[in-house]
Amino acid sequence: MSASLQKKVGLAALVMTASVFLSRIIGLLREAVIAAVGGYSMEVDAYNVAFILPEILNHVVASGFLSIVFIPMFTRYLVQGDEEEGWRVFSIILTGFGSLLLLGIAVTWIWAPQLTRLIAPGRTDPQFHALVVQMTRIVIPAQFFFFAGGMCMAVQYAKEKFLIPALAPLFYNIGIIAGGLLLSRYCGMAAFSWGALGGAIISNFALQFWAARKVGLRLTLCFDWSHPALREYILKTLPLMLGLGMAFSTELFQRFFGSFLPDGDIGGLNWGYRIMFALAGLFGQAIGVAIYPFISRFVAEKNFAEVNRLLNGALKYIAVVIAFAALLMVLRHEIVAVIYRHGAFSDAAAGRTAHIMLFWLVGAFAFASQTVVTRGYYAMQNTLLPAIYQTLAVVISLPLWWVGLKLMGAAGVALAASLVATLQVLWLYALWNRRSHNRQSKAVYGFFFKMIVISMPVGMLLEGGRRLLVTLIPTGTFWGSLLVAAVISGFFLILLVVTGHVFKIPEIAETIRRLTAKLGGRRRAAQKS
Repeated sequence: MSASLQKKVGLAALVMTASVFLSRIIGLLREAVIAAVGGYSMEVDAYNVAFILPEILNHVVASGFLSIVFIPMFTRYLVQGDEEEGWRVFSIILTGFGSLLLLGIAVTWIWAPQLTRLIAPGRTDPQFHALVVQMTRIVIPAQFFFFAGGMCMAVQYAKEKFLIPALAPLFYNIGIIAGGLLLSRYCGMAAFSWGALGGAIISNFALQFWAARKVGLRLTLCFDWSHPALREYILKTLPLMLGLGMAFSTELFQRFFGSFLPDGDIGGLNWGYRIMFALAGLFGQAIGVAIYPFISRFVAEKNFAEVNRLLNGALKYIAVVIAFAALLMVLRHEIVAVIYRHGAFSDAAAGRTAHIMLFWLVGAFAFASQTVVTRGYYAMQNTLLPAIYQTLAVVISLPLWWVGLKLMGAAGVALAASLVATLQVLWLYALWNRRSHNRQSKAVYGFFFKMIVISMPVGMLLEGGRRLLVTLIPTGTFWGSLLVAAVISGFFLILLVVTGHVFKIPEIAETIRRLTAKLGGRRRAAQKS
């Protein structure tokens, strides 16, 4: 990799890492506000279930895959020097799929009462379903703004502009928080639904449309169903629309199976998942999004050796998440207490959520790695293969969800999701290695195994330290839990530095270096101000 390209990738990764980190922090703040307002209750369960139909509609039109499919297409036009045709294809896709999406929104809004009973069959309470229908109808129009904004973000990524797209999830979460805080006294949990709609309009559409115009957006209403690029786009997105990807199936099944659990457990599953996903997203999503435009360019140039080098390097960096997952397992009670134990969220609710979170963390490395592993397939415009294999993994594992539910309740649902995610990512990476002749994959497997082996004694040392601390510091308070978490985290960082030095693990050293650089940069900025 050339020095200039390495600098670009590093800058892109830095921007996306900061975005994902802040988004996850604000996302956890959003969940904390929801927990404080709604508690471990049926109303919060209804709020979570209300997002299933919108997410299914979003999945059907492949809104979440716009960047994955459209970036390589648009990049190809840029490489060929035919940007004008790229904007024409942009207009055709946005006009055609946007019209179909509006029709789907109207149908879903009308049939919401019937559809919501299918997605949460375990709940028969009429009040629960009335709340789900009400909030579903509020949130469903947001899907159009996600789709149109996603198209605008895709062209910014293709132009190697990352800043404004990075702001979208931040302002979206702020919108949900603002809606909940300002309106909850008037309309209960529905206030958060109104906040989600407002956040989607402002952050995911209006801001992105403005930024896309700054990079040259030329949009016209164009219904050209015969254009070959539209057919190509449909063929590439069709497997993604019909397939059951890791993130989508996890969101769907944790609520579907959660509907057979007692009131509040859907919320408990979601709160545990959000903490795990904050960790996984910090390592996986930021890196996956940052390297994707560069992988797409290497694929366009048929430089597959560089593609494998980027993917392997990213996966080895992500493997460090295993050690951080061990830290969160040890501190699960303190972390849940600090984030969620406010307002209507009781001590019993915190204990139950911490127990569920433990089993989500088992799959943290898989959720982080999946974002990167699939990027190689998508850059090659091969959406069919990962969709088939991920769907097969989900279908094969359906009994696992049910067994987990019956044997362990909410914790079993979380464990099933973690095992399914692990199966999917290992399967996809093994297949990629065979198809791309990736000769360095053994080093990646070896590094993951090394991190698992190292993290086990580190976790035991941390657990011993925590047990000693809780005898000295009362953890029944916010500040007590925060102090225990801070001390154990500091001990963890020392162990991580020592481990990286002793075992000569450059990825750990690089992680610490970046953290130190960020802190140093903030300190210098503070001194200047």
